[in-house]
Amino acid sequence: MFSGGMNMAQENAAARCETGRGYLPSCAPLANPFVPYQLTGAELYKPAKGLVRGTMYPGLDLPFMGMVNQKEKPDTLLHRMQALGFAMQELGLFLDTHSLDSEALSLYQDYQEMYQELEAEYEKRYGPLTQAQAGGEGAYNWVNDPWPWSFDAQREG
Repeated sequence: MFSGGMNMAQENAAARCETGRGYLPSCAPLANPFVPYQLTGAELYKPAKGLVRGTMYPGLDLPFMGMVNQKEKPDTLLHRMQALGFAMQELGLFLDTHSLDSEALSLYQDYQEMYQELEAEYEKRYGPLTQAQAGGEGAYNWVNDPWPWSFDAQREG
């Protein structure tokens, strides 16, 4: 029986190849991965675009099979927080390998400040964003509606 276009010799070799033991078997094919290196001072997407593209760095934006997500999320308080959180994560990973990049650090700190302002505004309007923030003002208010994922209750006008 032939599978996936393999000839009999290839199929027999594949059958002898032991897998599932937690290590790369000696019969595994070689691969040559390529990951572009991020340069200091590289151009960045705005947080909302970076979120939908999966990276803040246009130079690393390599869409699978040319499929590009162009549709940004609606401009709501929660989505702005999500985009800033993603941008901070991306910049944090960049700073792990480029810790002397003062421009990236400054942008990270700006996004952090903006995120904290949005978080305070969100909690003022809707209540705590995480369970760890519940219990303020003398009452446990985590189970009060609306929940963060209750989109209909949080439409902004």
